[in-house]
Parts: sequence; C-alpha cells; structure tokens
Amino acid sequence: MSKRKFWTVGQIDATGVRGPHEKELEDISMAKYPLFINLDKKVLEDIVDKELGGKIENIGFSEDWAINIEMFPEVNIHMAYSYFGDEFGDDIEAEFKFYFSGKRVCWVPGEDSATFIDIVMGLIERKLRAQEPFEMNYNIKTDLMETVLIQRSEPFKLLKEGDKHDLATFMGAKVWKTENGWRIKKEFFTEIFIEIIWNKNELDIKFSGENLSKNIDSYHVEFLGIFMLNHILRFITVNNFDKDLPDICYIMFSRYYTKNIGNWDHRVR
Repeated sequence: MSKRKFWTVGQIDATGVRGPHEKELEDISMAKYPLFINLDKKVLEDIVDKELGGKIENIGFSEDWAINIEMFPEVNIHMAYSYFGDEFGDDIEAEFKFYFSGKRVCWVPGEDSATFIDIVMGLIERKLRAQEPFEMNYNIKTDLMETVLIQRSEPFKLLKEGDKHDLATFMGAKVWKTENGWRIKKEFFTEIFIEIIWNKNELDIKFSGENLSKNIDSYHVEFLGIFMLNHILRFITVNNFDKDLPDICYIMFSRYYTKNIGNWDHRVR
C-alpha cells in the first residue's frame, strides 16, 4: 500500500492556501481522538470490518494504525491515527491525519470527502457508545434532498443503454435499465443501501438495509445519497465531454480536477 499515491484534502482543493476542509478535518481529529486512546484494537477492528466494510491497515506514515474505506471504486479514504501522549505539553495526546488514494480520488471535492469522514467517525462513535441513530426519518425527504433531486435530474437524460456496465463499475453499484429510465443501487458501509431511481424526467431516492436504522441517522444517509448522485454526474460528465452540459455537471468536481484535467474555469461560477 505504501507505493500508492496519497493525496491530502489541501491538494484536492488546490486553493494554494489553507482551506476550510483542512480546518474541518483538524476539528474532527480534535473532537474524536479521545475515543480511541484506550480503545481495544480488536473492538475497533470488528466495527471497521463488520459495520463499515473497511479494514485496519497501516499506510506508511508512521501511524499506529489506519482505517481504510472505499467511498467509490478508486476513491479511497484513509484515517491514520497516532498516539503520542502529552509530549508537547499542549494536552493533545493523539491525532488523526486524513489521506486519500485511488485514480479518481482527486475528482471528488474536499467537501464531499470531509463530510464522508465525519459520517464514518459518527458511526464508529455510535457503535462504541452503543447508541441508536438520533434522527430516523428515512422515508421523509428533507428540503435539501428535494432540491438536490430537482437540480441533478436533467443530466440523467444523457445516460445510454451502453453505459450500464461502465456505470456499475465506476460506482461499485448494481445498475438496471428500466422501461422508463434507470435504477442504480449501492451498498454503503455494511447493509446500508441507497437506490437512485430516474424515471424519464424525475429523480427519486430510497434507503434500505438491515443496518440502516441501527447505524446511521437519516440526515447522514441523505448526504451519502447526495455523494452518490454527485458521482453519477461525474460519470455522465466525463463520458459526454463533447456536449454542452447542464451547469450542475461542471461543479461536481474538485478544484484540482477543474484546473488540471477539466479546464473548466470559464464555466464554473
């Protein structure tokens, strides 16, 4: 694993200055590291393996251990933990550093990646404290979700029958072409399923799975649904470079991608 290329959120954001997502990840580290100081590693390994579908494996940054989770194929998240006691006299005994790897990890904006990490940390904390999710309104869409579904619907018209296999591989999902559109179903973590349904002119989303109401708030699973929609739009965009796409497509990508690969600065508001 040490030979792979690792990114930081600052490199993906490509702002040249310290950005908000670097601060967000530092805040997550500060808030969550105390949970892990005296934690039995076997307990953590069980949660990561059985509840998250990830693995504990060192990644070569002299960390004690790292949690490794696939967000999408070729979009990997690494949460590297180091304990150093109070050797610096600042009452900070440990920290997490967050790294990203995979061929498409630099496509995903820091905003999506940082929120995904926050959701993962929340799930681990919930399991350690034996708490149930706080919000469980899985069948009621928030105003945000309703807006997102409307905003992201139009590009789905560009999906073609021949995209089915490549889209499934890109998403790590099951894809069905239906009489009226598409169904795309993906498992996040373990036994939490998100299904995107596009019916000619309208998008819908459904959440299901044995661990849905055990492991994740409805608020957080909606964010996973948004990340899934965003990634589908990335697929549609890169497979339709020759077309004049809806503006929403061009803001799905990280600033690194926009500057160095997409060259869309003139299109991004």
